[in-house]
Parts: sequence; structure tokens; C-alpha cells
Amino acid sequence: MKKKRTPAKIFSITKDAGLNRLIWYLMLVVLLSAFCFITLHVWLLPYSAAYSANGVITPGYLLYAVIGILFSTPGPFVAVLILSLFIERTGLKHMMHNIFRTENKPAAILITSFFCLMALAYALLFGKPNGSPWYMFILGLIVMIPFVGIAEETGWRGILQPELDKRLPFPFSVILTAAIWCVWHFDAWIDPTSRHYNDSFIGFAITILIWSFAMAAIYKATGSVFACAFYHAFIDSIGAVYDWNSLFDSFPGSVSVNVFRAIWLVSSIGLWVLCSHMEHKDSKALSGHD
Repeated sequence: MKKKRTPAKIFSITKDAGLNRLIWYLMLVVLLSAFCFITLHVWLLPYSAAYSANGVITPGYLLYAVIGILFSTPGPFVAVLILSLFIERTGLKHMMHNIFRTENKPAAILITSFFCLMALAYALLFGKPNGSPWYMFILGLIVMIPFVGIAEETGWRGILQPELDKRLPFPFSVILTAAIWCVWHFDAWIDPTSRHYNDSFIGFAITILIWSFAMAAIYKATGSVFACAFYHAFIDSIGAVYDWNSLFDSFPGSVSVNVFRAIWLVSSIGLWVLCSHMEHKDSKALSGHD
């Protein structure tokens, strides 16, 4: 009698489960990105442009908004959801547990707060207020945590960064994560209705690199996807009260801005190296004990 294959074997690409997961995730992100590009930036873009010009909501614009909300920004989350439900068959509960699992909550709060304060200090020192009241930052944060932070970090720091860390030396795993994350955003530079349109892609790429090192350090220190999601949402919420483009997308920027960016980057790398050293020390201690 022919043995029935299990779902894991049916959908297996390699014998390495982690690599299998990484490949599936990247393929799903590419497919979702292609779908969003064709529908939003080829087919439905005129409806978005018309709404930006006259403020009239049309059925075409509603479809544009729905696809964007469900599949564009949350593309990484949707990719992990498909992976969990239909490929790995681990279920939604297991997926949500991985997102919110935080083993050392005090350390996660302390470290995440430090990097959030770095972002806030950067905005206060170099940002241009856009005239919105500060409560918009709080409201923005509430919205950004699920719809930007968790929507993206479920994939970037939940799968991509950890799996690359197993296969590439630091900092190459972080640089590759930043490159993929940056390219994933590229369609915003060709969409005339986007806040990034006509901005410096180089400036944004530098910012993405710094944030990638920061979130790699946060994840290394806490093992928490949610900590990275909160930091990501916090940064994006700054754009509710400060001019995002001049703050994060400017290039080359003033000397003071670049010095602060360098401090931000060095702090991230320093934390990552410290955590790596502590892990190595603990591993040696356990080996000696055994």
C-alpha cells in the first residue's frame, strides 16, 4: 500500500526546516508584492491619484484602499499567516504566540524604550513639526502597532532576520535584511500619491539600514518580535507630528544629523555584540558544567 505523504513533506523544498521556511516566506512576499504592484500601481493608481486631487471617494479608490490595507503593508504578516496555516500547518495560535513571546519582559521594556528615546531625541533635535497636535502621535501609535509594526515585523524580524543569522555572519545578515526590506518599499517611490514620492531613495536606504541594525539588536537582546514591532510603530508614529521626508529621507543631511545617525548605528551594533558575547559566555559556562 502506498504511504500517504504528510503536509510537511508535500510542501518541503529542502531537508533544512529553517531554510525551507525562509524560502517559502521570501517566495510568498514576492508573490504578494507582485500582486500589489500590478493592482495598486498599474491598474488602480489613477483612482488614487484622482482622490488625492479632488478628495472624491470612488469605487476604484475603495478597492485601491482595501487591497492596500489587506495585502500591501501587511504583506509580511500575510506571508507568515499563509506559511503557518497552509504550508507548515502549525496554526494561528502558534503564530501569534511567536509574535508576542517575550522571555525577559523587563529587559525588553528597557531596551526598546532606549531605542524609542533615541528616535524621539532625533526628531526633537532635527525634525520639523508639521503642525499636528501631539495627541496625533499617541493615536498614530495605537494604529501603527497592529497595522505597521506587527504587520511588517512578523516577517522581517520574525523569520527573515533570525534565519539569515543562522547562515550569515553579523553584520551581513542585517545588511541583507535591510536590502530586502528596502527593495520591498521601492514602489512607494514610483507612486505619486505616496509620501515618499520624489524623496531621496538613498536617504531612506540609510535610514532603513540604521533601523535594521537597531531592530536586530532589539531582537538579539529580547527575542521578542513584538518589541521590534513596537519600535517600528513608534518611529512611524513620529511622522504624525513631524515632517517625515525631511527627517528620515533627507540626503546627504547635515553634519549633526549624520553624527546622530552614527551614534544610533554604533549603539545598535554595540548592543548586538554585547548580547552575542554574553550568549557565548553562557554557552561556555553550560558546556563546562556538563
